[in-house]
Amino acid sequence: MRTRVKANLARVATLMLGLGLSSFAAAEEVSTQEAAEVAGSGKTQYVLAVSWQPGFCETRPTRNECADQTADRFDATHFSLHGLWPLKKSYCGVEAELKARDRKGDWLDLPKLAMAEETAARLLVAMPGVKSGLDRHQWLQSGTCQTAKAEDYFRLQLRLLDELNSSAVQALFADKLGSEIDENEIKHAFDQSFGAGAGDRVRMRCQTVNGRSVITGLTIGLAGDLSGKAGLGSLIQAAGTTEFKCAKGIAAAAGHG
Repeated sequence: MRTRVKANLARVATLMLGLGLSSFAAAEEVSTQEAAEVAGSGKTQYVLAVSWQPGFCETRPTRNECADQTADRFDATHFSLHGLWPLKKSYCGVEAELKARDRKGDWLDLPKLAMAEETAARLLVAMPGVKSGLDRHQWLQSGTCQTAKAEDYFRLQLRLLDELNSSAVQALFADKLGSEIDENEIKHAFDQSFGAGAGDRVRMRCQTVNGRSVITGLTIGLAGDLSGKAGLGSLIQAAGTTEFKCAKGIAAAAGHG
């Protein structure tokens, strides 16, 4: 078992080193899936990925969603959506030509998603990456493996994000803008809001920018029935544990890179 785990981790590391910036999202999702399977108890079924947008924008300042970021925008002080991924599944029922277009990374060239105006308006605030077609990419790669309608896929994520942004985790990040936050603080905030041990189902993503370790987001393990009304806490508690990975980083403030 230990030999297989080491082999899996080595394979992920090799993949990450071989990928360029154009494959950023795909590499991130592959590494998260592998890590959940290796480090967890085998019960994790999904990964909810959220961004700390000011930190992400320090690494991608020319992205459409970053060029116009301001300190008073929602994503300057709240977590934003990156995606919801089922483990070991992708591009379910997606034709080869459309999959190839998605993998090129020109996501705004993908078909526009059909959803209610209210949902689309909420998503534009909650997922700034819509301006770069992130919603279209996430739907093709992951949403097609979970539900028949993009509307249902994103309404679920919006509900889960609302819970996270009403928690002690968001309060911690907003309170420490521009300062460093460590693993223990974040795990404590998760445990406080979502039950003991919730923090052990979370991984933090960081990237070095001008010599500073900047937090770019979190990935949260989930398990259970996503089609119902299960709360974020129960979905987290049902998942397997994982390695936190980045022990500390700066909760960047918008426009202060």
